[in-house]
Amino acid sequence: MLKIDLIRHGEPVGGKRYRGDKVDDPLSEVGWRQLWQRVAQLGGGWDAVVTSPLSRCADFGAQLAAQHDLPLLIEPDLREIGFGCWEGMTHEQVRVERPEEYRLYRADPVANRPPGAEDLRMFAQRVSGALQRLVERYPQGRVLVICHAMVMRMALCQVMAAPLRQVTQVTTEYASWLCLSHDGQAFRLEQLCN
Repeated sequence: MLKIDLIRHGEPVGGKRYRGDKVDDPLSEVGWRQLWQRVAQLGGGWDAVVTSPLSRCADFGAQLAAQHDLPLLIEPDLREIGFGCWEGMTHEQVRVERPEEYRLYRADPVANRPPGAEDLRMFAQRVSGALQRLVERYPQGRVLVICHAMVMRMALCQVMAAPLRQVTQVTTEYASWLCLSHDGQAFRLEQLCN
């Protein structure tokens, strides 16, 4: 049995806004505290730390791995989805400055991506591939994954066999935690905590 603890990065400098794979603000002091608190709640016991290459994940992952003498794996396919021209904008800015795009996106995020954004189906494939590689590399034990909101949401949608358009219906706050297990056959949802 493999257990995978996925943790969303903590609050970045600049607060809440669309940060995809192009905008990569470092963690704020609050963000660092959020992650250390979540890790303390989970109690450790990991065999490896896996992280997105983006600094808001990788910086914490590297520090945690070094502190606990754990192997560190950077997994490029766990980076956040690309939000195209929305990257760097707050949610309120998008609602006010691009209301029709925002309305269409909220109605159907699969068919109505922001201009220049990554295709949601392609994103689903890369997240699925990254999770499958984790199962192959670590068939048993416990692994900590430091990643992003949409990565966690997509993993949950895939495990629950939910339609892709449901990916925006899941709340994932900073330092939220998703626990999955894999028994050699399939993934199972263990727990989700914001």
